[in-house]
Amino acid sequence: MVRIIKLSNGETVEVECLSCEIVSGAVQPDGGVVVETEFFHAHQDVAYPIKGLVILASKRHFTTMDEMSEEEQLDYIHLLTRIRRAQREILGIENVYYFYNEDTTHHFHTWMVPRYKWMYEFGRSVESVRPVLLHARNHMNNKENVHEVKQAIQALQKALN
Repeated sequence: MVRIIKLSNGETVEVECLSCEIVSGAVQPDGGVVVETEFFHAHQDVAYPIKGLVILASKRHFTTMDEMSEEEQLDYIHLLTRIRRAQREILGIENVYYFYNEDTTHHFHTWMVPRYKWMYEFGRSVESVRPVLLHARNHMNNKENVHEVKQAIQALQKALN
């Protein structure tokens, strides 16, 4: 099933699986790859211009956590922890919301959504995340913020590679 995905820069792409297209390099997230291992690929979320919003995606196409091999499980938790440490130490991100869903239309990935002070006007629960993401896409997609997002990507790349 082909889906149309709206990127943070307003452009759209037609893909069957966004994660596969990003991992293969056919779709390039802003700033490129944050960090990559044998089993996983991390990048800035392509749809929402929020500094430090990292997507950690499996390279192999599967959808549920229990489908991971033992090697993938170890690599996943190790990389997730490294990224989180860099978010805190390099970008000063104190809190992160993590999301992973098994009914995704593409494959296994974890959203690492930072929480900034401006986000709390939308609430402090999981219900606040969608309005935060839409606010970022609709009101923060400007040259200055996109520049800050790209600088954060570069800082994470330097720390993690």
